[in-house]
Amino acid sequence: MQRFVGSALGGVLAIAVLAAAAPPAAGPTGVWYDHTGRGAVEITPCGDALCGRVVWLKDEANRSACGMQIIGGVRQVGGGAWDGGWIYDPDREARYSVEITPLGAQQLKVVGYMGTKLLSETMVWHRAPANLKRCHA
Repeated sequence: MQRFVGSALGGVLAIAVLAAAAPPAAGPTGVWYDHTGRGAVEITPCGDALCGRVVWLKDEANRSACGMQIIGGVRQVGGGAWDGGWIYDPDREARYSVEITPLGAQQLKVVGYMGTKLLSETMVWHRAPANLKRCHA
């Protein structure tokens, strides 16, 4: 019996150590390559919401977009999702409602929509490396 209890206690301790060593749940903040791979956006807290600004551009010809805010007013709504804000699409020169949801630590689901999510476009952004060379506004 003592052997079983000692074995079970060892298993519980091993699980506790593994849980403590696991990285925290991924959130939407950080630097993300957009779905095109032509730019990266840094998402940061902005009051009680999230904002996002362009911090990297693949093509230097688009340098004027560096520092541009393209996400704003996104608030946590539960279930890991953030919604109620806006996203600007510079290719279409249009602003849409946006929902963002982390898909693990390395991917972010970005849903741009007009009024209803029935009229939406879903994109997957990928986390950029920490050493990404940023553009300067």
